[in-house]
Parts: sequence; C-alpha cells; structure tokens
Amino acid sequence: MARGNQTSTFEFLLWGLSEQPQQQHILFLIFLGMYLVTVAGNLLIVLAISTDVRLHTPMYFFLASLSCDDILLVSTIVPKALVNIHTQSRTISYAGCLVQLYFFLTFGDMDIFLLATMAYDRFVAICHPLHYRMIMSFQRCSLLVTACWTLTNLVAMTHTFLIFRLSFCSQKVIPDFFCDLGPLMKIACSETRINELVLLFLGGAVILIPLLLILVSYIRIVSAIIRVPSAQGRRKAFSTCGSHISVVALFFGTVIRAYLCPSSSSSNSVVEDTAAVVMYTVVTPLLNPFIYSLRNKDMKGALVRILKGKVSFSWAQGLLQRK
Repeated sequence: MARGNQTSTFEFLLWGLSEQPQQQHILFLIFLGMYLVTVAGNLLIVLAISTDVRLHTPMYFFLASLSCDDILLVSTIVPKALVNIHTQSRTISYAGCLVQLYFFLTFGDMDIFLLATMAYDRFVAICHPLHYRMIMSFQRCSLLVTACWTLTNLVAMTHTFLIFRLSFCSQKVIPDFFCDLGPLMKIACSETRINELVLLFLGGAVILIPLLLILVSYIRIVSAIIRVPSAQGRRKAFSTCGSHISVVALFFGTVIRAYLCPSSSSSNSVVEDTAAVVMYTVVTPLLNPFIYSLRNKDMKGALVRILKGKVSFSWAQGLLQRK
C-alpha cells in the first residue's frame, strides 16, 4: 500500500489484552483502577517533593522527574486501551499509531536513563560524600535531566522515522494492545532489515548501557559500604539505595523479558509478551510510588503532611537555598 494513502485512510487493528468478550468489562475496571492509582500516586510523590523543603535534594529531584515521566508513559498507552475496550473497537489510525509510538519510546527510554542517573547520584552520595553538593549541584542535575530528554527524543525520532518509511499491507493486526516497534515490524510488507539492525544496536544500547552503568555504580557502592566501620552506618547507607534497587530490578527484569528475550509468534507467546509489556508499562509505574514511599521515612512524612493538608509551596525557596 502506498504511504500517501496510509497517512489519510489506513488504520491498524490492535490485538488487545484479551480475545474473550466476557473478560472485557473486568479488564476495563482493572486497567482504569491501575491508571487512576498510578496517576494519583505519582502526583502525590511530585507534590510531596515540591512542598517539603527537606526533600529538595538531587535524589528527590530525580525521583520527581521519574514520577512525571511515569504519568506521561501510562497516559500514552492506557487511555487509548480503555477507549478500545469500552467501545469494543480495536482501531487506531496510522498517524495516531506513529504518534503513540514516538511518545511511548520517548517516555519509556526516559525511565531507563533516569534510573541510571539516580544510580549515579547514589554513587556520588555514598562514595564521594564530601564533594556531593558540589558535584550534584542544581545546575548539573538539570543538565543531566535535559540530556536524558534530548537523547530519548533523538532515539524515538530515529525509530519512528524508520517505521514511517515502511509499507503495510492487508495483514494489519498489531499483536499488542498499543503501537510498539516489534509488533509493527512484524506486520510490515516491506523490507525491515534496517529497522531490525537499528533496533538491535540502538535499542540494545539504550537498555544495556544504562544497566551496565547502574551495575557498576552499585558494585562501587557496595564496596564502599562494606568498608564502613559501624553497622548503623552500613544500614543507613543501604537504606538509601533499597528503593532504587527494587525499582531497577522490577523495571529492567520486565524490559529484558519483553525486548531482549521475545517469544515465538504463537498465540500463547503473544500473550506472554503482552503480559511482560504490561508489567513494565503499567505495573511498574503503579508500584513505584509505593516502593519509594513505604521504604523512605522522609517521603512518608511528607505524604502524611499532604494528606493532613499541612503543605507549603516552597519549591522555589528550596532551590534558591541550594544555589
């Protein structure tokens, strides 16, 4: 099919979350509930950090960025899935599919880069505590987040452009509940070798390089903590990293399962791949606020003050004090 016609009239059909009609109502309620809890939980994290001057540190600055990104990530995917379930329609336009793909790649890759940045922050805090405030200044933190956004946008634009140059024929059922690279390449009727090579090298680098940086950071962190003479000091150091390690393990475990260890093309394997994608696109952003708040006394205190209405918007004041 010509690409000019695709942009105006062509539509994809999304496989969806289940083929069983009787499960649609339950799936709608489950995903609606998870979406609302995810948005509310991450908004509370952002609000807690912005209103408590004690949380105006690099670690919480990156956490607030992660929470904002998680809201954007689930909002790119879940609302369209809810509309399709509610209306019993699986269609998505060609243009809408490319837009969803671009923003999904942007926000998904941003999660990866932010987790690596947070690991670097913990490395500096524990291994170079005397120079921490100088190294992790507000200007440098802002530069790191800006660099992450720039890289993710470049990666997303590259993949989206390569998908745009493909042609799609009669088999237009995307074996997923949203537009993703792998499923789109499977239904293309033109040559996808370039797409596959770029996905292998660029996509692999986006996942594995940050993961390697995280592993190196935590190896150095563990080595430094072991040398701490007091047991209390070691517990305190480990407690500052526990939440981040939990999120990293959950996120990268599901990402690697979905993208670096994909299943075959059978229907059971498609269901397994969809479950893995749901885990990191929906479940991980849902769990992040609970993981970071339940394991962090300062965050729990800030959330309690918000729920009791004892908040003061002093974000700008905190930033000026840090400068």
